[in-house]
Amino acid sequence: MYNEGDIVVNLELKTIDGETIKTGQNKWIVIYFYPKDDTPGCTRQAQNFSNLAEEFNKLNVEIIGISRDGENSHKKFIDKYNLKIKLVSDKDRKIASLFGVEGKTFFSRDTIIIDPIGKIVKIWRKVSASENPYQVLEFIKKHSSNNK
Repeated sequence: MYNEGDIVVNLELKTIDGETIKTGQNKWIVIYFYPKDDTPGCTRQAQNFSNLAEEFNKLNVEIIGISRDGENSHKKFIDKYNLKIKLVSDKDRKIASLFGVEGKTFFSRDTIIIDPIGKIVKIWRKVSASENPYQVLEFIKKHSSNNK
């Protein structure tokens, strides 16, 4: 299991649109685990990350949401709310177990921030769905060399 300070080597996340995102590629990666597509808290969190997409892009940040929902559910979720984030399906909990995310049926709401060299710089457990995207943005602004 990874902890804060660990280097995440060669982690590849395949999004539902077929893109592969890798750690350590000179880009910040925010992985946020959430319980279920199209539920009130999860929708609010995804919409808030999407509303901040332009600011995250300026800071060279990739936002990736992960739940146990399948690809079809993720596609409907993105389309219904016009989300501007990437989603990954983790039905078998392989990714969640790497980061110590709890929940057999539904994931706990945890957020991991990985810096451009692949180091885990922050792990938040059981976060607030509404506030978490803003916390993440402020954290990265404070720690980013792209901070303008």
